[in-house]
Amino acid sequence: MIKVLMVASEAAPFAKSGGLADVVGSLPAALRAFDCEVAVLIPRYSRIELTSARRVYDSLPVWLGTSMYDTSIYQAEAETPFYFLEAHVLYDRDGLYGDSKGDYPDNARRFAVLSRAALAVARRIFRPHILHCHDWESALAPVYLRTAFRYDPTFLGIKTLFTIHNLGYQGLFAPSVLPQIGFDRQIFTVDGLEFYGKVNLLKGGLLFSDALSTVSQGYAAEIQTEEYGFGVDGVLRARSADLYGILNGVDYRDWNPATDAHLTAHYSAQDLSGKPLCKKELIREFGLPEKAADRPLLGTVSRLASQKGTDLILEIAPQLAEQDLYLVVLGAGDASYEAKLRAVAAAYPDRIRVEIGYDDALAHKIEAGADIFLMPSRYEPSGLNQMYSLRYGTVPVVRATGGLDDTIDGGTGFKFREYSAPALMAAIREASAAFENRPEWEGMMRRGMQKDFSWRASAAEYAALYRKLLDGGGNTLHPLA
Repeated sequence: MIKVLMVASEAAPFAKSGGLADVVGSLPAALRAFDCEVAVLIPRYSRIELTSARRVYDSLPVWLGTSMYDTSIYQAEAETPFYFLEAHVLYDRDGLYGDSKGDYPDNARRFAVLSRAALAVARRIFRPHILHCHDWESALAPVYLRTAFRYDPTFLGIKTLFTIHNLGYQGLFAPSVLPQIGFDRQIFTVDGLEFYGKVNLLKGGLLFSDALSTVSQGYAAEIQTEEYGFGVDGVLRARSADLYGILNGVDYRDWNPATDAHLTAHYSAQDLSGKPLCKKELIREFGLPEKAADRPLLGTVSRLASQKGTDLILEIAPQLAEQDLYLVVLGAGDASYEAKLRAVAAAYPDRIRVEIGYDDALAHKIEAGADIFLMPSRYEPSGLNQMYSLRYGTVPVVRATGGLDDTIDGGTGFKFREYSAPALMAAIREASAAFENRPEWEGMMRRGMQKDFSWRASAAEYAALYRKLLDGGGNTLHPLA
């Protein structure tokens, strides 16, 4: 039995802002089939209810330099042990990472405490063989382990895996945070946390962990290039022997049109009769004209950001209306994109409808009711919505990058390579032409619905990587790790 302690800033269903939460919420259960016992540590944000949780450690001191944080640990009532790190001064806030004013200014300290607390949990509550950290918010755990606790026999033999979910977010801070997070300036070097004059927390995970992974094979290759490497491509190329691409999976208990409680009708690859009913319901919910039922209905559920290709969707909006196509959008993010999408919807109210915000039920309805799902991402480490779309018989149109390129082929969807509005529009026209040939279109739908991107395959790869680490695999770059 391999014991794994995962450390992350969020996990579904307790706290979620994006795909990271889905991964940390679903992967532990899938790993049980591969002789892995997994526990998860996340902060206890104010939105996390403790009514069904139990307190398992009353006063857990966490030291950062000369500062001590008095924390407590709660455990959720769930099949997988989910531990919540309670520290009111750090996490008792409305947002996970920030508020309307921006990121919280003390985020370095907030997540340094999470990383240091992970080692306290490993010492006192759950003794792992593998410490599996996710994204910059937990990246300091391997650094503390290989520096402050390098000679501590408690942690002898523990291996570390650091997973990159999105390299675009690295945890960059001024050098003045170093004493606040328990380091002196000796670690502020090119071979440490220094990054163009700033402290880069994610870089610590890249340098000090025994192995690295990211969320698709395509993205693992892309981030070693200058275009997608966000300044750390050199570090990643140096660690290429320790870098693995493992595609994210889908929890088909939640994303299955045959059983989805959010849908007005159910359907499957064997019986598609419920999908037109879902389309009509979606048209009604968004207030589109009834005639939209006979034309291609495009949908997108996305964070509204340049990474996600929101700018391309805005650019092609007038052409979509001219092409006798319909579009529904659900998302939130950059305020300027939100305003521009509202303006587009106001200009073409019979063709384009927009809902700003996130609504889980509506996201399911869009996956089921749309004919075509748009994901024109500038880059996409893994992507989940394209895999949801396949299962729902909603044909994806995606940019050929990262996990999108790995999961969509010519038999299940449409891809374009150049990041441009004309390239996206050409792919949409190709999809729309295929839509007119119903036998061809339904064949593509069924092929997509029969694809299996469940967590089982991903969990098998993670379990194999854990075993490789325990059998002697390790850091080929940093002498301390």
